[in-house]
Amino acid sequence: MLGDWHQLWEIASAPDNVPIVGLLFLVPFYVWYAFRQARANDELIEKLEADPAAAKSAHRKTQPWQPKWEREVHTWPYLMRIEFVAAILVTVLLMAWSLTLNAPLEEPSNPNVTMNPAKAPWYFLGLQEMLVYFDPWMAGVVMPTLIIIGLMAVPYIDANPLGNGYYTYKQRRFAIWTFSAGFIGLWVAMIVIGTFIRGPGWMWFWPTSTWDAERIEYAVNRNLDQVFGINGAWLAHLMPAANRSYAPILGRIIFGFFPIAIYFIVASYLGYLIMNGTAFAQRIFRRMTLLQIVTTDLLLVLMLALPVKILLRLIFRIKYIWVTPWFSI
Repeated sequence: MLGDWHQLWEIASAPDNVPIVGLLFLVPFYVWYAFRQARANDELIEKLEADPAAAKSAHRKTQPWQPKWEREVHTWPYLMRIEFVAAILVTVLLMAWSLTLNAPLEEPSNPNVTMNPAKAPWYFLGLQEMLVYFDPWMAGVVMPTLIIIGLMAVPYIDANPLGNGYYTYKQRRFAIWTFSAGFIGLWVAMIVIGTFIRGPGWMWFWPTSTWDAERIEYAVNRNLDQVFGINGAWLAHLMPAANRSYAPILGRIIFGFFPIAIYFIVASYLGYLIMNGTAFAQRIFRRMTLLQIVTTDLLLVLMLALPVKILLRLIFRIKYIWVTPWFSI
């Protein structure tokens, strides 16, 4: 009735899952701390904007400051001393970690005995979870490449001159929520799913559910063309007799193009609405070039494709939307 809490404890206490357990506490804490500092800065900005005279003379920081303090301090010894102490503390932590927890090493590999479940290291669990929803070529090559290119493009598509060097929420709503949705809502969530929910056979086991390697899932995953009964019969009558055997393949290719095109049109318009959601966002939007707008919208569309594909797979059991001999989406 209460579930298999012992198994959940074994998963959480495994040496190779310690970083993920730490992630569950550290990520929420630093997100809260960042929003707390951003709120304090936003309140200070509103205060200084309401009083232009104070903006020229007042201390423009949320941290306390005394007039007798020096306005500038040298890197040595002030900053270097803090970094040196931090380095010593981290080194002590890593040494204690390595002495108290055994390395997750196992016996020599045996081709006759395969681990079940076989999981990648925690920093690759997100990619392994993506393999459930996308073609291996897409999940292992295309999507990671787009993520890297997107992160590299951020400084060049960011037209907002505010919020540099300090935490702020009101001046960085779009950037904050986009990063939070992509990193916390998708990447961190997939790592947690791959660690605590994916069990033998990479089947879905809710937390505290006992992992049963002999469990059989009767769910049938179908491609979207199979749902609509696309078999290319209508196309076979238009093709030469020698090539009619290719009609099912060509029919699936033609059919799959349309839902992908519709998604890009709808998602692109949704991205446009998000980029113009507030009056402040509209001012930033007018500063952007056409290339910046297209790049930002395209990255939003591609990022939104991941949760859409996850929902289609988990709720409607749709495996692929567009099936071709070369790739599948």
